Amino acid sequence: MQSKLPDVGTTIFTVMSKMAQDYGAINLSQGFPDFDCPDRLKELVAFYINDKKNQYPPMAGIPLLRQEISNKINSLYGFDANPETEVTVTSGATEALFDAVQATVHQGDEVIIFDPAYDSYEPAILMAGGIPVRLPLRLSDYGIDWNRAADAITSRTRLIIINTPHNPCGVTLNRSDLDALAELVAETDILILSDEVYEHMVFDGEKHVSVLSHPSLKERSFAVFSFGKTYHATGWKLAYCVARPELMVEFRKIHQFVTFTTTSFLQYAIADFMAECPQHATELSDFYQTKRDYFCRLIQDSRFRFTPSKGTYFQLVDYSEISDQPDMDFVAELTRDKGVAAIPLAPFYRQAPDSRIIRLCFCKDDSTLERAAEILCAL
Repeated sequence: MQSKLPDVGTTIFTVMSKMAQDYGAINLSQGFPDFDCPDRLKELVAFYINDKKNQYPPMAGIPLLRQEISNKINSLYGFDANPETEVTVTSGATEALFDAVQATVHQGDEVIIFDPAYDSYEPAILMAGGIPVRLPLRLSDYGIDWNRAADAITSRTRLIIINTPHNPCGVTLNRSDLDALAELVAETDILILSDEVYEHMVFDGEKHVSVLSHPSLKERSFAVFSFGKTYHATGWKLAYCVARPELMVEFRKIHQFVTFTTTSFLQYAIADFMAECPQHATELSDFYQTKRDYFCRLIQDSRFRFTPSKGTYFQLVDYSEISDQPDMDFVAELTRDKGVAAIPLAPFYRQAPDSRIIRLCFCKDDSTLERAAEILCAL
């Protein structure tokens, strides 16, 4: 049969996690913690399983959770989301991103994404019949060249996808970036899809800048967030999207036929946890900055060169003083022969630059980081 995605193989995250398992390597590749979610959250999950919250919840998510999301979004970003019409709970952020693309992109529409781009964006665009327009981030700082973005806009541009804090690069967009984006799309009907799943991991005293806080972008944006990332529970695959009612109507048309709804007892548990323990989210940046700083200190005497990440729980490192191998070959050897798994950047590009950069994940116990750093410093 003819493939709908002939150029798409198995995601690099699956490939590298399997290699880590096959070779018994320390997994600093796929972005999940090796520590557990909060005990109180687990208690609430157990309670609701035993409280018969095991049947279909409403398609858009249980009202209590949508209200808690609305409260949080208003508190952090000043966006007064109507929980009935502007908030939808999804089975992971990847589903939310897919739903937003399918809801808005038609055959022949162009969608601007920025390389290195998270690997689910382009397949979703292609399955909608859209045309990905991939623009490289600046190599110096992985920032967006807004003049180049302006030149890429045509009459067929339907959607621009941004990602802040950025996976895989660990950089963030600031208010001037959003102002530049708003100026680009003013007087057009171009929509914005903003991937903000690492919203609570922004470092060095900076604050996350959401499209929902921008006076003009909030009217034309889908904003996607992740409970899995925030609560150290990536396997639960629970996320949500916030958008204006006219956008959310179309979003839900897709959502209802992709997953329809998502796990009931998890929604009840998270709603209670959000109300009981709001400090978990607000203190998360400090928690992960401590891990970033510790990991960077551990590898500061290695031959890797790096600038500490500005957000997420990922750290890019340049291995050019260690090897001139392409990044896929380097991480394969690193996993197989040295015992540490990492993520190459090439799979996130349409045309990868001639650089020697890999991504390491520091959302691990200190003991895990220490064992990995010992190996990395010996290279």
